[in-house]
Amino acid sequence: MTDPATPSAQPSSVVRPDTLPDGTRVTHRDVAANGARFHIAELGDGPLVLLLHGFPQFWWSWRHQLGALADAGFRAVAMDLRGVGGSDRTPRGYDPANLALDITGVIRSLGEPDAALVGHDLGGYLAWTAAVMRPKLVRRLAVASMPHPRRWRSAMVSDVKQSSAGSYIWGFQRPWIPERQLTADGGELVGKLIRDWSGPRLPDEETVDVYRRAMCIPSTAHCAIEPYRWMVRSMARPDGIQFNRRMKRPLRVPTLHLHGSLDPVMRIRSAAGSGEYVEAPYRWRLFDGLGHFPHEEDPVAFSTELVNWLKDPEPDR
Repeated sequence: MTDPATPSAQPSSVVRPDTLPDGTRVTHRDVAANGARFHIAELGDGPLVLLLHGFPQFWWSWRHQLGALADAGFRAVAMDLRGVGGSDRTPRGYDPANLALDITGVIRSLGEPDAALVGHDLGGYLAWTAAVMRPKLVRRLAVASMPHPRRWRSAMVSDVKQSSAGSYIWGFQRPWIPERQLTADGGELVGKLIRDWSGPRLPDEETVDVYRRAMCIPSTAHCAIEPYRWMVRSMARPDGIQFNRRMKRPLRVPTLHLHGSLDPVMRIRSAAGSGEYVEAPYRWRLFDGLGHFPHEEDPVAFSTELVNWLKDPEPDR
């Protein structure tokens, strides 16, 4: 892994586009939390909504929702997770408990008493975790394309079809080879994964190119893979067993669970049972005809569902 302190490891300008697709300018800055520095992009004023990206992406995946949330009266903030985009690439700290503390630390650094967390894919896994670990800091929870961590673990171990769908995670357990594959040919594999995991509404090539270039920033591929290595390698270790037990604690915040009906990476069956861990209003929303990236494949439908739920005073309806 390249030393994050060296100039070659500094993120390029690709991770900080000045404007959203509609031309709106966003504010970029860095905040300190949990012993590291995190890049955020923010827009709007009001109650905080913190957006957490998944793999193989960075804050830019929320470019459509930032404007929609700001227009709806929220302070929308999209952060780069540890090791990705414009955030610090530290040599360790990629277990979900520590990554969740990154998230709650950012909430505190933004001077807010709490936040609505919105997470996709790995960001969703961490949003579930943060809501369990620091419930007083999470006002509401919205997760896309990711089951509760205990559901994920159970499905990957006991469901042959889910294990096959998530075969890329098993492949990540090899040393160094996955990093080389992700960055080869200018990040061509990143583009292939996004196309393969999307539904019929494929992302445009310009967007795919942004993700490809972001993955090729030195050390990013290694840091992006490390959380998945922990998730698998810790299954039989004391730290992984302890984490799994900790996640039995029920969530007591209103939860919106979003999923694409054509998601080839995370099966509907794997995600749909997550409500058993929520002792609060829980709403399941399946987007017909969308794949693993519903917030990008149909941003209008996704943003509308999210905003309506965030503004609903009775989320249990």
